[in-house]
Amino acid sequence: MPCFLWIFLGAPYVERLRDNAALSGAMTAITAAVVGVVLNLAVWFGLHVMFAEVDEWRGAGLRLLIPDLASLDVAALLLSLAAMLAIFRYGVGMLKVLGACALAGVLLSLL
Repeated sequence: MPCFLWIFLGAPYVERLRDNAALSGAMTAITAAVVGVVLNLAVWFGLHVMFAEVDEWRGAGLRLLIPDLASLDVAALLLSLAAMLAIFRYGVGMLKVLGACALAGVLLSLL
């Protein structure tokens, strides 16, 4: 089953649990964990889109991705900065920005 189906089916029950004081702390912790996972994915994708080569450092039980600055894709960086500016400064909708970035990416790859 697609994961979004489970989310849509379970959302009404989760909203009822928010009123329960005993479970509210657990729901807050779960929300924080989900935000952490989304942030981790955003950093991972960002590094792999902007840099052609990403090295990995391991030590003290940690894994750290280190981009090779010489492999920076300037077009991807500029496109990302333009998207952030459009969304956060000018309030352009996410779908419009996504469509414009997809079109710009296709045009840049054809050049």
